[in-house]
Amino acid sequence: MRSRERILANLESIYREAYDRAKEAEDKDRMLDLDSSFQREQLILEVLLDVRDALSSIGEESTSESALKKLETLKKFTRLAR
Repeated sequence: MRSRERILANLESIYREAYDRAKEAEDKDRMLDLDSSFQREQLILEVLLDVRDALSSIGEESTSESALKKLETLKKFTRLAR
């Protein structure tokens, strides 16, 4: 499993390259769009990584009890997202 830091660094790298191209082209509207998009994507990705970490912290057991714990954890996260 890829680390949180690596995933977030990859996201930043992708946006940084596009932002730098927009900056060179002096496309201020594109720069603003990229900045907003990056912040939104970063937030979404961090939430997904939190869900991944919570589910993996329960354990790798393949029992029905473990599956129910994972589903309960996911249910709690979806309640928080409302």
